[in-house]
Amino acid sequence: MTSPVARSRALFDLLTHKSRPLLLSAAGPFPLATTFQQHRWSSHSPIGSPTLTRKKITLNTLRTLYQKSEPITMITAHDFPSAHVADHAGMDMILVGDSLAMVALGMEDTSEVLMEEMLLHCRSVARATKGAFTVGDLPMGSYEVAPEQAVESAIRMIKQGRVQSVKLEGGREMAPTIDRIVQAGIPVLAHIGLTPQRQNALGGFRVQGKTTASAVKLLDDALAVQDAGAFAVVLEAVPAEVAALVTKKLRIPTIGIGAGNGCSGQVLVQVDMAGNFPPGRFLPKFVKKYGDVWGESMRAIQLYKDEVKSRAYPDVEHTYPMPAEELKEFETLIRERPQ
Repeated sequence: MTSPVARSRALFDLLTHKSRPLLLSAAGPFPLATTFQQHRWSSHSPIGSPTLTRKKITLNTLRTLYQKSEPITMITAHDFPSAHVADHAGMDMILVGDSLAMVALGMEDTSEVLMEEMLLHCRSVARATKGAFTVGDLPMGSYEVAPEQAVESAIRMIKQGRVQSVKLEGGREMAPTIDRIVQAGIPVLAHIGLTPQRQNALGGFRVQGKTTASAVKLLDDALAVQDAGAFAVVLEAVPAEVAALVTKKLRIPTIGIGAGNGCSGQVLVQVDMAGNFPPGRFLPKFVKKYGDVWGESMRAIQLYKDEVKSRAYPDVEHTYPMPAEELKEFETLIRERPQ
């Protein structure tokens, strides 16, 4: 039988890669013929493998879905965990929306979020997303000044944010900007109807296209962004009938959010649809709550708190054992150590 010192030295050599992989047993350390499987003892471990078996969604995939009249699914994500679950759930598209200003950063509205903050969240989402087609929202102030500014911002989104396309708000007036970005080789998802970045000019978060004149403007905007090269267009807070008619007039997909069932696809903010918010929070009419992440998280955290207070946690199964002879030796040393 090997001594405790010899076993400790063998373990040290193993963990510091100073020897071949070893199999540790009560009898002693033995070399392993196969690769040693590393065990992580720290809580700072990866959230999980983002590997997926499905094929990567591309623009061609989205076009095929549109041509088959199969609805396109899109959801927002703002970090690795939210993108990780959305990708594994099989979403076609994942949008790093500027709504993260409110749902992830606690800001009052989307106009406050900065380009650098969007890039950080885009990178986090991109690391988790291996199947879905990713879109990064260009934040307010990063594209409106001139097409050249917009191209520079879009390039940063692709190179630094690691997403596959960008989204920007605006209709006919943004067509030249969309055209320049597309000419630079970057896909653009347009966004018309209720455009949150322009809420002050719209008089707040108000439904668009409710009058004949505003419905005609919506159609003109949709045709303009289509002709400029947008691969799809988001229709937000638009009467369902109007959205359906606009969709039929276009050659590109429409992604609805509060625009009825006649669009080519749908998008929701993940925090909203998953129920990851406290009771009493205002939700737009179009949001359907599919889960109760807040309630489940509260239940789990409160149970954890109660078990810590009662010392029910951690139990024996959650602790690391020490060999009895080592513990006995340690206890002897403690007793003999002067106070």
